[in-house]
Amino acid sequence: MAFNRIREYFSHPYEHPGEGKLVRKIDFFILTFCCLSYFTNYLDRSNLANAYVSGMKEELGFVGNQYNQINTVFTVGYVVGQVPSNLALYHLKPRIFFPSMMLIWGALTMVTAAVHHPRDIMAIRFFQGIAESSTFVGTHYILGSWYTARELGKRSGIFTSSGLAGTMFGGFLQTAIHSSLNGARGMSGWRWLFIIDGLITIPIAIYGLLLFPDTPTTTSAFYLSPAERALAISRVPEVPERRPFNFDFVKRVFSSWYWYGFVMLWIIAGETESFSSNSLLALYMKSTKRYSVAQLNNYPTGVPAVGIVSTLFWATLTDFLGGKRYLVGYWIGITGIVTAAMILNPHASTASHFGAYYWAGSVYACQATFFAWANDAMRWEEDSLRAVVIASMNCGSNAVNAWWSILFYSANFAPKFTKGMWAMIGTSIALVIWTSGLLYIAMKTEKKRIAEAQVEYGDEKNFESVPGGNVKV
Repeated sequence: MAFNRIREYFSHPYEHPGEGKLVRKIDFFILTFCCLSYFTNYLDRSNLANAYVSGMKEELGFVGNQYNQINTVFTVGYVVGQVPSNLALYHLKPRIFFPSMMLIWGALTMVTAAVHHPRDIMAIRFFQGIAESSTFVGTHYILGSWYTARELGKRSGIFTSSGLAGTMFGGFLQTAIHSSLNGARGMSGWRWLFIIDGLITIPIAIYGLLLFPDTPTTTSAFYLSPAERALAISRVPEVPERRPFNFDFVKRVFSSWYWYGFVMLWIIAGETESFSSNSLLALYMKSTKRYSVAQLNNYPTGVPAVGIVSTLFWATLTDFLGGKRYLVGYWIGITGIVTAAMILNPHASTASHFGAYYWAGSVYACQATFFAWANDAMRWEEDSLRAVVIASMNCGSNAVNAWWSILFYSANFAPKFTKGMWAMIGTSIALVIWTSGLLYIAMKTEKKRIAEAQVEYGDEKNFESVPGGNVKV
């Protein structure tokens, strides 16, 4: 039985003639742009750290915690920009908005090469955070607009993995730029980092401006025929017509369980990523004073590598299982509890510590699957609500993470990070509980929708409940 399901899943993935060709087209034009955009987003966001250790600190005279203040200011801009950015995607053409934001953050990155004081960078990074906030949540909104529940997890996983790939390879790229151009035309290597990283965004932005397909209901892409556009619209549920952004809309958002349920889900899940997002393996290795510089740079790359494999595995599996995204919540809960306990163990070996940190990299899978779950659950709601909820999820997580990492994972807490490990156990338990409650509410909502649809259309229709938040009529 299981073998037949797997064979059917891969051999007969589409219901309508021409659907496979349509999906291949939107895969190419959406995923290539979004993944390249996210990769360069990572480069432009991370180059400050590379520049800081490559001469910028001394040349600009950084003192005290000015570096941390700049990162905080960037986070503030990133948080502030997310909800407005996703609402802009609802009201403006994504083909115009996405590339425009890319050009803005690319230009700001290049301007950073001309700074003379840390406060100059602080002002630039605030606006850069606003511009870059459009990419992650905006892409998840677009993916939910084009793909069915059967397809969404894999695409979300591929997109998320592109950022993890940037985590792995970005540092090597920055090092190569600095070593080859330091002193060229009288400029320090760290200044060239900003110039080249900014230039990289230009051709990608032009590509998006010319070829990004917007959404199924607004697309005018020349490579989609009228029949393919109609098919694209028919593949996703018909949602309520657009309504104005006003006080009534704000009330609808804050009276909806979607906002509270999924925002809190991602706030909790985001902190279970703290093993990896705070580079704890590198800090652990550094505190032991037993590793070379090369080892300190190379060994931690295994964490995002595990994250990529885990993300693609769980994204594909939950697609195959009909949208059971909630399963990842239980996996992450087990992972967080066990790996934290392994590190807290006073008799744990070095191999055990490394094993715990690498295993913890698998929690990255929640990025793709939980945003796909939110998209699935809100397919029948108005797009503006979906846009706000998805943006608010990442906004809330970043707002909490801004102080959570300082409180529990400061570098001076290495090598055990005792407070952080107990916090990890607590958040992992909370994630399991919250996932279970959210699943109950989502399935209760599905049953209500099915009952309402049966009253409206009669019993001649086939109604299928997809666990985790999607109903197919």
